[in-house]
Amino acid sequence: MALKSLNDLFIHTLKDIYFAENLLVKELPKMAEKSSSADLKSAFESHLEETREHVDRLEQVFEILGEKAEAEECPAIEGITKEAHELLDEIDDAETRDAALISSAQAAEHYEITRYGTLATWAKELGHDDVADLLHKTLDEEKSADEKLLKLAKDSLNLKAA
Repeated sequence: MALKSLNDLFIHTLKDIYFAENLLVKELPKMAEKSSSADLKSAFESHLEETREHVDRLEQVFEILGEKAEAEECPAIEGITKEAHELLDEIDDAETRDAALISSAQAAEHYEITRYGTLATWAKELGHDDVADLLHKTLDEEKSADEKLLKLAKDSLNLKAA
């Protein structure tokens, strides 16, 4: 699809983040399984439920816009998850693996924060205030997830790995 307008770019980017969220629904259980920290495992499981809500919310956005909810392959999130798998394969120490898991999860969160921030702004500029509100709600949840991971890393897991 040739992108000829901001609306085209907006729809393309929605499909991109829809792909990313669906991929993370598959990856978060794997991350929870690999974590040795009960707190980290719980954080991943909690965010999995939230991520499923993000998928549902994106489907609602597509419906409001009169678009089919379909994913556009996202090389960025694929790269983040591929790098995480490669990194985790090289780590035997459980505490170090937990630190790497947090780092990898935060990389994904930062990508999502960037996308949702942009999408919410574009939705507002395109006159889709209801869509902007939905996207902004997800943006706030992604920021909160990142803050929880950072707190967990700073308060205990990085210290254990050190």
